Amino acid sequence: MSFDQPVPPFNAGDPSASFLSTSCLDFLLIELVPMAYRVTNEVEEQAAASASPSSSSSSSSSVPASAKQSSGGDLSNSAVVAEAGGRSRSATSAATGTGTGRAGSGIGAGGSRVGGGSGSRLLDEDEERDAVFFRLEALGYRVGMGLVERFSRDRPRFHDALDAIKFVCKDLWMLVFRKQVDNLKTNHRGVYVLTDNAFRPLSRMSAETGGQAVVRAQPFLWFPCGILRGALAAMGISATVQGETNELPGAVFQIKTKAL
Repeated sequence: MSFDQPVPPFNAGDPSASFLSTSCLDFLLIELVPMAYRVTNEVEEQAAASASPSSSSSSSSSVPASAKQSSGGDLSNSAVVAEAGGRSRSATSAATGTGTGRAGSGIGAGGSRVGGGSGSRLLDEDEERDAVFFRLEALGYRVGMGLVERFSRDRPRFHDALDAIKFVCKDLWMLVFRKQVDNLKTNHRGVYVLTDNAFRPLSRMSAETGGQAVVRAQPFLWFPCGILRGALAAMGISATVQGETNELPGAVFQIKTKAL
């Protein structure tokens, strides 16, 4: 048993202040990335389904006037059959991906996706990746803003971008990932490179042969990128953040600040 005095929380004067639950963060990241893939594809499927009635009504309204000359302006039986057959063929080709090729290419790439799924997708691989990145990065942005607003409210305002980056590397990284950043580099012109040799969200991932582990681990960096951007935004710094990993469990984050 240790009788050392416990380390006070970041806001020692706040009786309700507490540390961030790293276990909850681990469980969140495990489920967050596959969920983002599922939600992205479900939203796209719902949008495509809602757009189907309008497309069928527009196609029926574009029937040539020459087909309406039988029985007092009504469609003849042959015109109705031809129009219905054309709509069914177009709907079948759109559903199977034979018309545009987007769904077919998406099925081929579905085997290496993090989210898994049924395989039939309306988005190709690049569109799906961009949509998932936007969703995860936006969620992390809100978390980063909330963390800094709570745990830096008793600190004086940072007037230098470098001081804010140091706060992120030391205090915020310790709060979220239970360690400090291993290395910080800057060109003193608004570009900062943060290196974590044992990034906690990647520390429990299994290393696969053929380099697939690095590819599959990339989406798990998008939420932390949003945390960094939101934390800097809460301190009055507008920036773009990019994260990448070349070897597990290491991670590198590049921050480019924008002049206000």
